[in-house]
Amino acid sequence: MPKVALYNTNGEQVGDIELNDSVFGVAVNQAVLHDAVVAYQANQRQGTHDTKTRAEVSGGGRKPWRQKGTGRARHGSTRSPIWRGGGIIFGPHPRDYSIKLPKKVRRLAMRSALSSKVESGNILVLDSLSLDQPKTKDMVRILENLKVANKALVVIAGKDTNVVKSARNIPGVKSTAAGLLNVYDLLAHQTLVITRDAVSRVEEVLAK
Repeated sequence: MPKVALYNTNGEQVGDIELNDSVFGVAVNQAVLHDAVVAYQANQRQGTHDTKTRAEVSGGGRKPWRQKGTGRARHGSTRSPIWRGGGIIFGPHPRDYSIKLPKKVRRLAMRSALSSKVESGNILVLDSLSLDQPKTKDMVRILENLKVANKALVVIAGKDTNVVKSARNIPGVKSTAAGLLNVYDLLAHQTLVITRDAVSRVEEVLAK
């Protein structure tokens, strides 16, 4: 089993923690990671874009001019796509962009993303993380103690409003609960800062 250092919020190592080998020690599957990121980004799209065809735009009931004798090109409606203000030929219409991956694929992608953090040494496990009140400077101080100087993903076991509000104004830092963890966020942030309780939650779900 992979073993990593366990830190407190002062940046001091207080011990070690063994991670589940079936979650944090699997071979990284790049193809599955790619599929998971593509699915995540596709699922973020609302798909509410819409354009009007010539049947939907207003006007155009009368033929602009007679068919012959004017010397101009023949036209039957001012709502033709070649007219200004006319309909759109191949414009977008509302659609569902969502992609659903099989459950086993989603779990493999999550295991691969977590294992990549362990392989690269970009995972920091905290014994606990709690704040008395939402203060950005307190979260900044904790990250400085841990020597986190790049984009970081802070993962806690459950909902903690104080932690979320303290981290949301820090550029490059995002906080989330273990139950909302996703592959895209893991790959988009260089350092993973996760509490011991959150590790247990993740292992409980992915080790099945």
